[in-house]
Amino acid sequence: MHMKRIMVFKTNQPLNHESGVVLVTALVILVLMTLLGLTGIRLSTQEERMSGYSYDRGLTFQAAESALRQAEAAIEVIKPEPTVAGCIDSSSGTFNIRICSPPLESAMPRWTDSTFTSWVNADVVGTGSRTITPQYFAEYLGSTFPCGFDPADIPICKRYRITARAGTNNRANSMVQSVYGTD
Repeated sequence: MHMKRIMVFKTNQPLNHESGVVLVTALVILVLMTLLGLTGIRLSTQEERMSGYSYDRGLTFQAAESALRQAEAAIEVIKPEPTVAGCIDSSSGTFNIRICSPPLESAMPRWTDSTFTSWVNADVVGTGSRTITPQYFAEYLGSTFPCGFDPADIPICKRYRITARAGTNNRANSMVQSVYGTD
C-alpha cells in the first residue's frame, strides 16, 4: 500500500481577515460627495430665485416710474384744478389724468387706504409674459406755491402730488411719488 503524504505548512502569519475599512471609507466619502452636490444644487436654485426677484423688482420700479412720468406729462398739458371733493377724470387730446382734491390733513393717505379705488391704469410696461400695468393718481395740492426756489417769488404756481405703483404677483411691488409743480 502506498501512503500519501500530506504536507502541512504552518506559518506565523495570521489568516487574512478583511475588516471592511475600505468599504466604510468609500461609503463615507460617497455620502460627503452627495451632500456637497445637494448643497451646490440648493445654492444654485436659491441664486436663480434671487436674480428673478431682483429682475421683478427692477421691472416694477421702472413701470412705476413710467406711470409717474406719464402723469407728469398729462398734468403739464392739462393743468387741472378740481373744484369738487374726491377724484375726477380730466383730459386734453391724448392726455388723460385722474386728479383728486387736496387731501385733508386728518385723512389717511390715499395710497395706504385699501378702499381707495381711483387708481388709473397707465401704459403697459414690458414684453411677452413679463408685462406690468402700473397705476397712478394725482392729488392737487393748490396754486399758492412760489414758482422758483426763491421764497420771495409770487406764489402762483400749482403743485400736484403724483403716486404711482406697480407689482408682479406679490413677488415684487414698487411705489413712487413726486411733487410736480407747474405754472
